[in-house]
Amino acid sequence: MREQRLPVGDEERFWGLVEAAWAPLGAEVERARRALTHRAAGPGGDSRDASVAVVEAALPKFLGNLRSAGEGLSAQELTDLDRVVERKLHDIDRADVQAVTDGSDDGFLYARGFIVAMGRDFYTAVAEDPETAVPDAECERMCYFFAHLHHERHGAFPDTGSGISRESCSNPAGWPR
Repeated sequence: MREQRLPVGDEERFWGLVEAAWAPLGAEVERARRALTHRAAGPGGDSRDASVAVVEAALPKFLGNLRSAGEGLSAQELTDLDRVVERKLHDIDRADVQAVTDGSDDGFLYARGFIVAMGRDFYTAVAEDPETAVPDAECERMCYFFAHLHHERHGAFPDTGSGISRESCSNPAGWPR
């Protein structure tokens, strides 16, 4: 099967909504997000520090802001955003990322949800160097965020038409045999 790529506009809109949802949470939260993106991790590094606690405490407000931003979106727009989340989760569904984040199948999905929720800079850092990921940090709601909004408003989950899965261990390129 030929893999579909995301329209650039959908991805840009998604990351813009994520950043806009974090923005009102203040300088301390932004410093914590930056610190996690640029910290030393892995052997000899501090993989779980005070910045994680700050971000985890802010996640409910972030998700509330993101929900507010999604309130006026059409069924198609919600489907487009869900497709972006699906693709982002799928692309980091890799053994090297799971080795750092840990977790069962569901736990690894939720860990990838945290990575996506943190924004483009953190997501890109983890995709390039999985040691940047945070062990045991999760954001379950991010994994199907726009799908649930679509379901609430339109009575059905969206069909992204992508042919991929966001579920753990479903990306054949990420799990060498």
